[in-house]
Amino acid sequence: MTQDQQNIEPYVNAFRGRFTSLMRWEHLDAFWETLRSQADDNWYIYAVGEDAPETTSSAEQLKTFIDEVDKLLRTDHEEDYCAIVYADDHDQPSFIKIFDPHNLGVSCGFSDNPPLPGWVLSKMKPVNLQDALKPANNRKRWWQKIFD
Repeated sequence: MTQDQQNIEPYVNAFRGRFTSLMRWEHLDAFWETLRSQADDNWYIYAVGEDAPETTSSAEQLKTFIDEVDKLLRTDHEEDYCAIVYADDHDQPSFIKIFDPHNLGVSCGFSDNPPLPGWVLSKMKPVNLQDALKPANNRKRWWQKIFD
């Protein structure tokens, strides 16, 4: 196993771990309050598609992010339920996936190629998910067959 794989594997395993959804908006409200009350300087805020952050955010930055992403979700996710925020633990979270309402695909249920979340909050230092979770090569093979 290479050094890169050693650094990537724990994060990817945690990312693929067990998460449960905040189904209702009132569940999300309670979850945000829990997270605000536990806010510290040990959270990484990662916008998937951007470079993975090298340093953690401050407790104030985390609270600002919660406020802003909550506004975005409520504005852009025009449903009477939430179900696009997932956490490893609703009471003592350490890993949270927030899906972008404009890129949901199949974010719940089963999919061989589910969309990546828009944002990830974690206590673990993130890795670039787009590189670590390379999509299946079936599209590449399809593309190559066209011109063979």
